[in-house]
Amino acid sequence: MTIALDGANGTSSQLGVERRAKLADAAQQFEAMMLQELLKPMRSSEDDLSGEKSEDSSFDTIASFGTEAVAKAISRRGGLGIAKQVVQQLSIANHDK
Repeated sequence: MTIALDGANGTSSQLGVERRAKLADAAQQFEAMMLQELLKPMRSSEDDLSGEKSEDSSFDTIASFGTEAVAKAISRRGGLGIAKQVVQQLSIANHDK
């Protein structure tokens, strides 16, 4: 996902390309972490249809990796728009200084 900054408020001319890229990347990582936390409750530690909990912790580890991958993929595709709002707000705050 590419997060573009509006040039209308003058922030794109004041922020360097590298700085904007770092800000967008950090905002996207932040959104992915939030999404991961939201997705965790959907993950079940039950490994089959019988409803018995697995004694093996490897299932939890694999499920955690899966949740992380899904959260990152959602964030890269635009997610909930949190990353875009973070970039916009931080750009405005930086412009006001």
